[in-house]
Amino acid sequence: QVQLVESGGGLVQPGGSLRLSCEASGIIFSVYRMGWYRQAPGKERELVAALTSGGSTNYADSVKGRFIISRDNAKNTVILQMNSLKSEDTAVYYCNANWVRFKTYDYWGQGTQVIVSS
Repeated sequence: QVQLVESGGGLVQPGGSLRLSCEASGIIFSVYRMGWYRQAPGKERELVAALTSGGSTNYADSVKGRFIISRDNAKNTVILQMNSLKSEDTAVYYCNANWVRFKTYDYWGQGTQVIVSS
């Protein structure tokens, strides 16, 4: 059974930092493209950052220079370090694991709430 478990969300003031973690189980973690998505109230889910098995990264323009995605294959964990947080970063953040090999394997975590407010 595949599980993606996020942690690290919470309330933070503008300009602050948070570190989100996602631990995966039930998959061969190292082959998966791991990503963080977010969904704010009334908006569609959007890609925040992604990291392929080969180490290539992709960031949304709105978070470039502020967020960093990393992975630890030994711990089956992907991290999103979020710095210089803004109110517009407020959203539910979801961890995603994606692998295409003859078919698509796509899994989601349950989400963790991030609120940026003074």
